[in-house]
Amino acid sequence: FLASRSSRISPLPPPAPPDRSREGVACSIQPNMNDADVSKQIQQMVRFIRQEAEEKANEISVAAEEEFNIEKLQLVEAEKKKIRQEYERKEKQVEIRKKIEYSMQLNASRIEVLQAQDDLVSSMKEAAAKELLLVSVNQKAYQKLLKELIVQSLLRLKEPAVLLRCRKDDLHLVESVLNPAKEEYTKKANVHPPEIVVDNKTFLPPAPSHHNAHGPYCSGGVVLASIDGKIVCENTLDARLDVVFRKKLPEV
Repeated sequence: FLASRSSRISPLPPPAPPDRSREGVACSIQPNMNDADVSKQIQQMVRFIRQEAEEKANEISVAAEEEFNIEKLQLVEAEKKKIRQEYERKEKQVEIRKKIEYSMQLNASRIEVLQAQDDLVSSMKEAAAKELLLVSVNQKAYQKLLKELIVQSLLRLKEPAVLLRCRKDDLHLVESVLNPAKEEYTKKANVHPPEIVVDNKTFLPPAPSHHNAHGPYCSGGVVLASIDGKIVCENTLDARLDVVFRKKLPEV
């Protein structure tokens, strides 16, 4: 009976493996320990827990400090970038302002130079115009000059008939050189003598005077035109002076 009953009893399960999750902690308190051993064991456990807590706290502190340093570095770099960008922007503004000021100064200098040149040309032209008034004083030399101006105008026009205008004061001198001028032109151009019609109704303006300081004036010379008026050759002393000054202006 005993044998049969013992055969029906199940075998005991194997003992559970020991808990090694906290191997760093001292062994569990045994029943046969006295108070001193228990106190010592507890103190060891407390020291371990405290050490572990301090290590965790130190890890958290180090991680937080590293994260703070990274964020601080990022903020510093961002501010540095802003400062560099602002500096570059202001530097560009300064450069642009300098270029504008330099351009304005350069233009002002050019204007001053051009104004000085214009004043010089005007004074030279005014002086030359005064000299032109003396050309007609010497009647013999002026008579010869009128003939040369008429011949030159005929060579430019090359018309069989032309209309001639002169100052009223020069009418008698012009009429005295018409035939010699025709002959010289005929020889140079190898053509028939042209017909020259002197305009006795419309004259060129007189020489400048105090009574007519701001009106039109003519220092001498002639104006020849085709009969239909389509081709005009202005060969006055004033016109020739303008031509000379336009040619010499780049040299000034």
